[in-house]
Amino acid sequence: MLIKNPKFEISAVRPNQYPSNGLPEVVLVGKSNVGKSSFVNTMINRKKLARTSSEPGKTRQINFYNMDDKFYFVDLPGYGYSKMSKKEQEQVGKFIEEYLFHRKEISLIIFLVDIRHSPTENDKLMYRYIISSGLPCLILANKADKIAITKVDDTVKGIQSQLNPLGDIPTLPFSAERKIYQEDVWKFIEDIFI
Repeated sequence: MLIKNPKFEISAVRPNQYPSNGLPEVVLVGKSNVGKSSFVNTMINRKKLARTSSEPGKTRQINFYNMDDKFYFVDLPGYGYSKMSKKEQEQVGKFIEEYLFHRKEISLIIFLVDIRHSPTENDKLMYRYIISSGLPCLILANKADKIAITKVDDTVKGIQSQLNPLGDIPTLPFSAERKIYQEDVWKFIEDIFI
């Protein structure tokens, strides 16, 4: 899919702030610093549309990125960031839950995990949460450039067997650095919309 004029549209924490144009939404979920913002930039070949940071926990709102008025990439705050106060964690958790369970425009959830590590308890909890939503899901094993290319396929299979032993949810590798897995993800997104 060719995106010519992507733009950041709004950061939101309440439903009345969400876009109201009815476009489908592709939601990015994952722990802090797993690469959700980098994913957005890589998919559209931009360096800085989505703000990235080496410091976990930077995204504290739901960010909507308009893709040529075709759909939105929606970047959710990461979970598992310990420097956030308990109160902040609760507030962020509430508005994420509100969004995931009540937003009708969600067409796909992309669940990003770090290919270098086994899924954490928080990852497993989030996965079960996503499954309970009943929405289409794609698991992305991100940071595939950080391991030997010969180990990528087996590592992805291992992650899938831990999170989704039934194998009914696709699990793909991804790398914002190498940009070699973009086409597979675009094809999956296009298939959801067509």
